Amino acid sequence: MDLDLAQLRAFDATVTAGTLDGAARALHVTPSAISQRLKALEAATGRVLLVRSRPVQVTESGQPVLRLARQVALLAADAARELAPEDGDRPVTLPIALNADSMATWVLPALAPLADELAFDLHVQDQEHTAALLREGRVTAAVTADDVPVPGCTVTRLGGMRYRPMATPAFTDRWFGDGVTAEALSRAPVVVFDRTDDLQHGYLRSRGVDPQAPPLHHVPASVDYITAVTLGFGWGMVPRQQEPPGALVELDPARGVDVVLHWQQWRLRSPSLDRVAAAVLTAARRHLDQLA
Repeated sequence: MDLDLAQLRAFDATVTAGTLDGAARALHVTPSAISQRLKALEAATGRVLLVRSRPVQVTESGQPVLRLARQVALLAADAARELAPEDGDRPVTLPIALNADSMATWVLPALAPLADELAFDLHVQDQEHTAALLREGRVTAAVTADDVPVPGCTVTRLGGMRYRPMATPAFTDRWFGDGVTAEALSRAPVVVFDRTDDLQHGYLRSRGVDPQAPPLHHVPASVDYITAVTLGFGWGMVPRQQEPPGALVELDPARGVDVVLHWQQWRLRSPSLDRVAAAVLTAARRHLDQLA
């Protein structure tokens, strides 16, 4: 395939903006020019790359092409900064996928020293799902629970976050006065992050409890999730890195859950991406549990 850079740029811009009109505004061309470039790219690949919905949807065939387009854009931006550093006032943008708890605890401080030179487009997903954004070509790197490398990516173990079932002393006295039994767990309210979060459900299943039996509070923000548990909405799985000192008690010391995290990134030599990886790995060694 002989792929044209302008066509790849149009494809990337269309996916980013969600519409051909948005891509046209970003690239300062007409929507007709974007449409022509997309048609030419699909002709060159012999595949349908986009579903022209609102927003557009990348097809399975389009995913590796999107990854290529964004890799080329990253390498071009790195090269431009090397060739003309005096003109480098516009930072390189790096889309990265993170789980919410990592973003709320250790990743943002790791990235902060780079924020003057790099722009970060952070995508928040459950750690079981961040690797999917890499497969789709939407991000350059991801903090993920998946240790199997996405095609075209490298994987490095970061460490783990140990989650423990916790609640306030008052909540514990009210709902678990006779112990943390299966019967009590089937009645006590639970705080769940969102509908993809399986930590609490996994713990309940390990105790022989139907996860749908107790009342569920959905609180889809990491800091607010801890706040809800601390305010007594229910019990929840709390990582060591977010445990409020003295505010919560552990319900079941023998049944914590360890989530091992990995760093996956594109397999290419990018100075910008290498700097981010180094910062993330250094922070992980300081803040994550180094589990066996």
